[in-house]
Amino acid sequence: MAEIIDIKVNGERHRVEAEADMPLLYLLRNKLELNGPKYGCGMEQCGSCMVLLNGKAMPSCVIPGSAAAVYEVVTLDGLARDGKLSVVQKAFVDEQSAQCGYCMNGMIMSATALLAENPKPSDAEIRQALNRVLCRCGTHTRIINAVKKAATEMNGAKSAGKP
Repeated sequence: MAEIIDIKVNGERHRVEAEADMPLLYLLRNKLELNGPKYGCGMEQCGSCMVLLNGKAMPSCVIPGSAAAVYEVVTLDGLARDGKLSVVQKAFVDEQSAQCGYCMNGMIMSATALLAENPKPSDAEIRQALNRVLCRCGTHTRIINAVKKAATEMNGAKSAGKP
């Protein structure tokens, strides 16, 4: 039976009519038309559906939308501000990290969560943070370079007093 789910996504409150057990991924894509998170496996194994829940990267395919209502949800679409890509998104573009692009949502969301928690990660820490996201294209070196570039830019902005 459908119910009204009150959920905060990308800084905005939404009231959505959906089944309580509808996966957050479907709620985001089908009800709110946010297509950053991708359907990959539906079993929390590939990371294509990654979103931020209170700042932590989590797969949205196995979390019921009603359970996600207690979190602040951020999708790939919510990282950009005032029409400008986030530092992480821009670094992925600058480093030409995408090949097929299917994993990019998960990679960018995981990198964003990592850099919020650890502004100067080592290569090993970057690999560990991205380990939950499958990429079959072989752009791993570019992806790691993008995360390092974003970390450098974010740390430079902080030391210069910029937000």
